[in-house]
Amino acid sequence: MNRFTPFWSRCKLAISVLVAAVLFVAIFFVRTDVASAKDLSNRLGIGFKNQSSVDLPSMAVQYWPGSELGLSVSLGLDTEPTKSKFSGMAKIYRVIFPEDNLNFYLGAGAGVLSLEEVGKNQSGFELMGFAGCEFFLPGLENVGWSFELGTAITSISSGTRFRTFGDSPLRAGAIFYF
Repeated sequence: MNRFTPFWSRCKLAISVLVAAVLFVAIFFVRTDVASAKDLSNRLGIGFKNQSSVDLPSMAVQYWPGSELGLSVSLGLDTEPTKSKFSGMAKIYRVIFPEDNLNFYLGAGAGVLSLEEVGKNQSGFELMGFAGCEFFLPGLENVGWSFELGTAITSISSGTRFRTFGDSPLRAGAIFYF
């Protein structure tokens, strides 16, 4: 260990603190003009989601009767021979933190599932609790992109399982609001 090691350690610490301070100022104090999330009261949207335990993109209809409460229904279907899949899900959302360009929400969902594997049909239900956010990009104020994460219990003919889930950017839901 040479005599410059303590000095270099203090320099690295000072540089880290400086970078963190600059990022803090940039994130919280620099104002940019971005699209604001629309008040979704009485808005109906149509799009897709993929959050059930059956890996099956689903068509979704979402409705917000008020600014804080939302409802959605999604339906996924694949009639592939000997490997068919079906998923139907209903969800309720409650906005917890409205932000300038996104709404952070908590929710719950319930649905039915059916899987066919090697000629055996397995069907059952799924219950989930989740947190998520829906955000709007500048210039696309009627298109909401949503990410959700949470826990679920799935019970089908072959057994019951508990799972966690989360959306990656490639599995994000997209809803177009009228």
